[in-house]
Amino acid sequence: MTTIEAGSFDAVIFDAGGVFVLPDPTVIAPLLAPFGGSIDLELHRRAHYAGMAAKSRVDAVEADWQVYNETYVATIGVAADMATIAATLLGRTRSADLWRYPIEENVNAIGELAARGVPMSVVSNAAGQIEWVLEWSGVCQRGEGPLVAMRTIIDSEVVGIAKPDPQIFEFALVEHSETPRDRILYVGDSVSMDVNGSRAAGLVPVLIDPFDDHDAADFACVKSVADLIKLI
Repeated sequence: MTTIEAGSFDAVIFDAGGVFVLPDPTVIAPLLAPFGGSIDLELHRRAHYAGMAAKSRVDAVEADWQVYNETYVATIGVAADMATIAATLLGRTRSADLWRYPIEENVNAIGELAARGVPMSVVSNAAGQIEWVLEWSGVCQRGEGPLVAMRTIIDSEVVGIAKPDPQIFEFALVEHSETPRDRILYVGDSVSMDVNGSRAAGLVPVLIDPFDDHDAADFACVKSVADLIKLI
């Protein structure tokens, strides 16, 4: 696995889903409980990353969430004979607007990065809502304000280009023109979308992998955004 050397980056661009927010387990847990699914919110967090790892293993395109849904319901303990209907229900319920449950440790960590003067932005495959959701959920905002400041927040629906197309990163990179691309980290939770897309754009990919689902990776992995703080 690739490692990030201390002092090897000057700016960070983040994905949103899986980095700052998750599909809201307070909605999903009771939805899937009748099929045998656990209501433990931490297990639902685990299920998200297991689902993303499965999605990346089959190199699923952005719009294909079938293997994610199947892995998610299996991870939370849905009975095998209920898995198909539970996965279908999850797919119908996990809308763009449900990506709103903040990942507290990562939100806290960007506050520390900001305090240390690290320039930051967001580039997300979303549906036109992500800037509002990040502000509403207390994560960050574009520019100065009461929350952590991002130089820009790029939403694929708004700009008309989605990861893994490397061109989506250009909308953020104009706000980081003082920094060479090979000193900018891109932090996401998908190999196919985030690692491959950012690498093609000349950035340094970093995968959020809190459960070590990618131990044979040819890219850097961290358990949380806090792991980046000690590398500044």
